[in-house]
Amino acid sequence: MTEQPCEQLDPKMKTVWRIRDTATTAIIYACALFLGALFGWIDSEMWAWVIPYCIIITVLFVIALIVVLVILPPIRYARWRYELRSDFLDIAYGIIWRHRYVVPFIRVQNTDTKQGPVLRACGLASVTVSTAAGEMDIPGLRADIADAVRDRAAELTRVAREDV
Repeated sequence: MTEQPCEQLDPKMKTVWRIRDTATTAIIYACALFLGALFGWIDSEMWAWVIPYCIIITVLFVIALIVVLVILPPIRYARWRYELRSDFLDIAYGIIWRHRYVVPFIRVQNTDTKQGPVLRACGLASVTVSTAAGEMDIPGLRADIADAVRDRAAELTRVAREDV
């Protein structure tokens, strides 16, 4: 395999991942607690199991928070790479399952930037490159860099189409 792409995401992306993953974990935790209370309410004999169930769910929630706040973001950040080369976009990411995408600019149909509320609060944006096969995202670039990457990808796409 060729050498890894050299460009990294903005370090603030770790904060975005922490916020997003903490919110998801908290929602799952709240749903699990609600189910425990619901089972206890439906069947009065289940109340004996509700307190141990809630304790177990809370312990799992704390462990999950440690994982999503401390362990995953630095590893995810270290594994995320991208590079715009003259004829293709190279994207590599993944912790357990590694993904490597090489998108030839001749196949690119559209390039966009987008920001959600958390990305916007951190001054970041994502670049999306669309092909007939789907979309590839480069998340967590500084907004001005994301605009430059989007414009550069659009220019390389235009040049690739002119060469055909």
